[in-house]
Amino acid sequence: MEVQQFYYDNKIVKKFIYATMLWGIVGFSIGLLLAFMFLFPNITDGISWLSFGRLRPLHTNAVIFAFVGNAIFAGVYYSLQRLLKTRMASDFLSNFNFWGWQAIIVAAAITLPLGYTTSKEYAELEWPIDIAIALVWVAFGANMIWTILKRRQRHLYVAVWFYLGTFVTVAVLHIFNSLELPVNFLKSYSVYAGVQDALVQWWYGHNAVAFFLTTPFLGLMYYFVPKAANRPVYSYRLSIVHFWSLIFIYIWAGPHHLLYSALPDWAQNLGVAFSVMLIAPSWGGMINGLLTLRGAWDKVRTDPVLKFMVVAITGYGMATFEGPMLSLKNVNAIAHFSDWVIAHVHVGALAWNGFLTFGMLYWLIPRMFKTKLFSRGLANFHFWIGTLGIVIYALPMYIAGFVQALMWKEFNEEGKLAYTFLDTVKEIVPMYWMRAIGGSLFILGAIVMLYNVVMTIRSGSKVTDELAEAPALTKVPKRRQRGEGYHTWLERKPVKLTIYATIAILIGGIVQIIPTLLVDSNIPTITSVKPYSPLELEGRDLYIREGCVGCHSQMIRPFRSEVERYDWTGNKQYSMAGEYVYDHPFLWGSKRTGPDLLRIGGKYSDAWHFNHMYDPQSTSSGSIMPRYQWLIKNKHDLSETESKMRAMVSLGVPYTEEDIAKARESMDQQAEKIKTSLYEVPDIKESFEQEKKDLGDKFVPLKEREIIALIAYLQRLGTDIKLENVKDKLSIKE
Repeated sequence: MEVQQFYYDNKIVKKFIYATMLWGIVGFSIGLLLAFMFLFPNITDGISWLSFGRLRPLHTNAVIFAFVGNAIFAGVYYSLQRLLKTRMASDFLSNFNFWGWQAIIVAAAITLPLGYTTSKEYAELEWPIDIAIALVWVAFGANMIWTILKRRQRHLYVAVWFYLGTFVTVAVLHIFNSLELPVNFLKSYSVYAGVQDALVQWWYGHNAVAFFLTTPFLGLMYYFVPKAANRPVYSYRLSIVHFWSLIFIYIWAGPHHLLYSALPDWAQNLGVAFSVMLIAPSWGGMINGLLTLRGAWDKVRTDPVLKFMVVAITGYGMATFEGPMLSLKNVNAIAHFSDWVIAHVHVGALAWNGFLTFGMLYWLIPRMFKTKLFSRGLANFHFWIGTLGIVIYALPMYIAGFVQALMWKEFNEEGKLAYTFLDTVKEIVPMYWMRAIGGSLFILGAIVMLYNVVMTIRSGSKVTDELAEAPALTKVPKRRQRGEGYHTWLERKPVKLTIYATIAILIGGIVQIIPTLLVDSNIPTITSVKPYSPLELEGRDLYIREGCVGCHSQMIRPFRSEVERYDWTGNKQYSMAGEYVYDHPFLWGSKRTGPDLLRIGGKYSDAWHFNHMYDPQSTSSGSIMPRYQWLIKNKHDLSETESKMRAMVSLGVPYTEEDIAKARESMDQQAEKIKTSLYEVPDIKESFEQEKKDLGDKFVPLKEREIIALIAYLQRLGTDIKLENVKDKLSIKE
């Protein structure tokens, strides 16, 4: 048998390791800053690009795509070559993957703080960056599949199945969720609207967690845990069941993020059913991972690598138990929009993704640099301080979630709401202190790791391509051989396995999304709901730019407490699908740090909104909302209004040519009314008159400033159905 010599590409692995550590510290640091903003809202006062609404998506993108994404690539490039007994097929594609991914991260780090965002959870980046993501991801997948085809190892190990499933699913999710109509180079609108947009987004959003934060890490678990423990995977059969059931079931679960919303009940119930089923394959994988350590528990007590991996797998088990539980409607009614979900998300992110990455790096780096870990004691310190940080972070957030839910829903003896929204905010501030402390401990552990790794690298040798040898792959019959199991045969058929995996993940998406997009009766139209005026459309874009959706929902669920609290008109009407038909994108939100705004229009005066944006504490004592004073100072650029309206027409919004032609006149008239209303308040009028005297020709009239458009949008919200009796006065076309 011919034995061939070749070299593993270690340099690409080293690059991704460095990027993982760098972006990890960056992502954690931004998260810690955000945690302290809940305690000191104006800590970045006056700096628009450091405001909470703009930094929050930067934090999630940095942790998910920069830290976790680079960790995935580092682990895949290392393990795939060794599992297939071959070098990556193309050094060019490997390096294109690395530099392209870093360029995307830098583009996100620039555009998101500047307010260029689509507002869609985990998919905030604008359309040129979306295209770049698709190109880089396809390059990664092409390189992986090409490498598989030129392998020297006939059967594909379980980790490779998860890598393939990750590639095809993320590609499908990203492409379909990112379908948008560009207005200019950095502005676009989702092609979907309202309920349809919400369903597609959470089909993507939940499965971004499933197929970017879970399946590739399960592949890494199946490779690095047996390596670190020097034990084989506990059960090959269980890994088969785990893989196929997980990728088939996971894709259906997205609607559990939209329970009690305007999404049709049939779609909600499908999401619940499959979410509950999801616990079986998830826990099957956890059990397979933990039992792989059988016989190695003495080593676990002393080896920090295995400690990190044990807690990571346990965190995966906890998060995948809690996910199905949160999808139960009675539990979701309590947890959704609350800090409970924040705790749930961070158990998965910090324990499962964070700790598995740390364990992988502690195992990988000494081998890459041909040396020993600088300090096992520091690694153990990192483990314990990180674990303590997770506990101190998560537990108070669970408590905060319960406190929020109970206070939001409580009525007094007179049948009125017992607490205001601000009462709840003030009550949970101590929990926010604990979260900040827990986050500080976690990032302290990461900094200790960085020092430990740097010292390890300094004591090691230069990373070089690793010489290896393996026999050439001999040809075998294409048909199954006698006595050969079906899956064993499938494991040597990578193209067929990839096609089957693609079919498995497409079924759920097709069943859920196609009817919602094509069957009009799923989204009843309310005739009194009209498109936004040009100024309101501009105000909505400002709302998106400032990330208001990160703290405020626009979805009143069918609970007495919510219609009492958020529908101030007296109609006591929960959200209806027809209210959102012109919303590109939808803005339902996923967290209530502030109250729901769906029916806020007309509740407060224009001056109240003006003062609230200038200094929220002046109108709402105890508010933790930061000041947005630049909205009052900035002149509003309205040069793209007509282009935005034409884009909306292309998406089905019924603006006429006359509406577009008279957009300037319409905006001027509406802005003048709001300015006149504001000038009825002496303090506001005097301040602007004084500013006009001071600035002379450089003075920007109040009606030309951004705050006017934002007030127009906020005052519009909910007014289309502000009638005495919703059922009698609204004509609903089925």
